Amino acid sequence: MKTSPRWRQAVVWLHVVSSVAWMSQALALVVLMSSGAPEMADRLDSVLLAPMANVSAFTGLLLAGATAWGYFRHWWVLTKFALTLIQLYAGIFLLSPALRESADTGTVAWPQIAGAALMASALAFQAWLSVAKPGRRTPWSPAAKPLTAPAWVFAAGIGTPVIDVAAGLTLGYPLPALELLTLGVLAFERRRRHRRAQRPSARSPRSAAAASRPTA
Repeated sequence: MKTSPRWRQAVVWLHVVSSVAWMSQALALVVLMSSGAPEMADRLDSVLLAPMANVSAFTGLLLAGATAWGYFRHWWVLTKFALTLIQLYAGIFLLSPALRESADTGTVAWPQIAGAALMASALAFQAWLSVAKPGRRTPWSPAAKPLTAPAWVFAAGIGTPVIDVAAGLTLGYPLPALELLTLGVLAFERRRRHRRAQRPSARSPRSAAAASRPTA
């Protein structure tokens, strides 16, 4: 199976765009809540920020799992991976319910503003990690370099977010169903590539004999 630089570049582009959107909308939450507009902040969170956060997290996880970077081979990738999971948990289970409550009561608490500001700051830090790539490999980095995924994996990295965002806007709430399914399939596909990378290259008897024959 052949990979495709064009599809991989398309996923990188989508990851950058959705990450910038996620960070800018987190800053917009800070402005809206500081201005006493919790209803608009809740609307922004449910319509724009949540879908962009899902797309950003999905494309980032897919790029790590579908390329030689991996999830646990480099400290900067592992840091981004951990921060992404923390932000998703905090956004889904802490910030979004608090915004809905503020929209119902018409009041804003300072922890909500601080949480949105921390989210934007964490995203800015992750952007720096992607550019600087600091640190070395982790101690548990495998010796064999993982192979790059075939083109269909990166094509799915473009198609599934589009379908999930359209479905979420239609239903009125984020629904990253296909994105989660794609990450599950990627886990099995990555394991297959890992076994191929560890497999010694096969050589025919004729080519082995030719390689051992002295040259003039």
